[in-house]
Amino acid sequence: MVRRNALIRKLPAVETLGSVTTICSDKTGTLTQNKMVAQVVHTPSATYEVTGNGYTPEGEFVQPKDKSQNPKASLELHTLLVACAVCNDAVLKSEPGNIWTIVGDPTEGALLTLAGKAQIYKAQIEHSFRRVGEFPFSSERKRMSVICSVEIDVWQAASQEFTSISYSPSAAPYLMFTKGSPELVLNRCNSVWLGHQAEPLLVEQRSHILQQNESLARRGIRVLGLAMRNLDSLPLADDEESTEQDLIWLGLVGMLDAPRPEVRSAVALCRQAGIRPVMITGDHQLTAMAIAADLGIASEGAHALSGQELERLSQAELETVVPEVSVYARVAPEHKLRIVQALQKNGEFVAMTGDGVNDAPAIKQADIGIAMGITGTDVSKEASDMVLLDDNFATIVAATEEGRVVYTNIRRFIKYILGSNIGEVITIAATPILLAGESVPLTPLQILWMNLVTDGIPALALAVEPPEPDVMRRPPFNPQESIFARGLGNYIVRAGIILALITITMMMTIFPFRQAFGGDPAAWKTMVFTTLCLAQMGHALAIRSQTQLTLELNPFSNVYIWAAVIVTTLLQLALIYVEPLRNFFGTHWLSPLQLAICVGFSALVFVWLEGEKLWLRWVQTRRTH
Repeated sequence: MVRRNALIRKLPAVETLGSVTTICSDKTGTLTQNKMVAQVVHTPSATYEVTGNGYTPEGEFVQPKDKSQNPKASLELHTLLVACAVCNDAVLKSEPGNIWTIVGDPTEGALLTLAGKAQIYKAQIEHSFRRVGEFPFSSERKRMSVICSVEIDVWQAASQEFTSISYSPSAAPYLMFTKGSPELVLNRCNSVWLGHQAEPLLVEQRSHILQQNESLARRGIRVLGLAMRNLDSLPLADDEESTEQDLIWLGLVGMLDAPRPEVRSAVALCRQAGIRPVMITGDHQLTAMAIAADLGIASEGAHALSGQELERLSQAELETVVPEVSVYARVAPEHKLRIVQALQKNGEFVAMTGDGVNDAPAIKQADIGIAMGITGTDVSKEASDMVLLDDNFATIVAATEEGRVVYTNIRRFIKYILGSNIGEVITIAATPILLAGESVPLTPLQILWMNLVTDGIPALALAVEPPEPDVMRRPPFNPQESIFARGLGNYIVRAGIILALITITMMMTIFPFRQAFGGDPAAWKTMVFTTLCLAQMGHALAIRSQTQLTLELNPFSNVYIWAAVIVTTLLQLALIYVEPLRNFFGTHWLSPLQLAICVGFSALVFVWLEGEKLWLRWVQTRRTH
């Protein structure tokens, strides 16, 4: 599991992963690459397409040719970019070879890169905008604000494009920059920054900004709104609600966080395996739906349930809605807990991802709690059953596949061990009854040998059997089902009886002629012992697949089973033909004919089990047609 980037913290999670019916996943960083790149900037007077890729402050701001050049636009852009650089906790670092890296949140890194394309760097303007206060981002507020002390004429631009611009927006000693959800930031604005001054925000302008936001969101672009406010004095630390009012709107920044290329196939594999992927994000509904439709999580035109809509629903109403909703947008962490509980009430077996402290209750409530290994907090990791080392949705699907394989192999292990042991018990118990006066054919030491070696070694090899071709083409199994469900109990009894009947038939056939073989007349007991041990080798090979014949399987897909069969067979022969071992285990030397009889009868177990597969395949074909 670790090799597939899934760190299991609680061992039972491995097998229960195979029963997952719904995977609730974050969007940013899990379904997407978490590499934000600014694409579009909307100032009150202009629209800019941003060139350049990645975290490289190389590129330019290009206004569409059909847009008239507004002399105020460059002033507005400069102010907006200053806000991007100042209202930011990330750091943009330059390394040799013109390699730029981000330390901090990728979204904030994209804003620093955006400002850098205009030669506005956080490190160079920090002396002009000295941070003296902050209202940090929270998932409830969906915004953050930074309060700066304005000590000089901070609006003197650094780049050639702005060298002729020198103006002061206000004589106020403090300036607050705010960024966050466009709708929420816009709701707190009553002015708009036009050129170099604030003017009243008209209803038409407000409507136009919301249209721009929706247009970007429909393209799957994440949008941030930026604003500012002049302050005459420093606010109290917990006074964000009243301070973040009467803001001056600066503009929108649209960033693209491209989906991970492997997620589309992982989502398709989920669908094929009967698992429903669900996206839960704090982004705009239209952005979430665009990404979800692109990845195949939701169909075109499907409804995304917003956090506000979810708040208005009672838990009973939510339980009726969750089977149809695959996208939840603008949700708070506490909503995740309600979603998990509603899904579980509908009989779903839920895997839930999370990375923040507030995600811990939902992670704990989920049947499989999954924390992010890169961005996850220690609290979320402690609450989880599994940690994604690469924060990748595809890893969840890979872990689910591995969980199904583990559970299948546990059942395969049990089928082999119990089926073989039932055959041994029946043979040992039936011998004194069928052969009156004869003792049990196996000594305690020989029985111990079968339990430890001929049962144990092949069983361990079966535990690492690779997945069958249909492992992700069938629906999940009920996690509450008995380990003996779906015919396992029937198979164990049937296989045990077949193994016992074949061994007893061999014993009853040779017993009257035991004197004719020459040597020790008690050699028939060694033949029974050898037949039981070799028959289990055929059982181990046949049980590798429930539907495929052994000849149809890749012989190198599980080299351990072949090694186990060969080693166990050689050890069994050593008990017969190596004198010290023969004396210790109480066996008898077998002639080539006697050994051939043992091999022939033991092979019948393998032939019978392979014949059952052909019979079931024929029955299935008849039912299909």
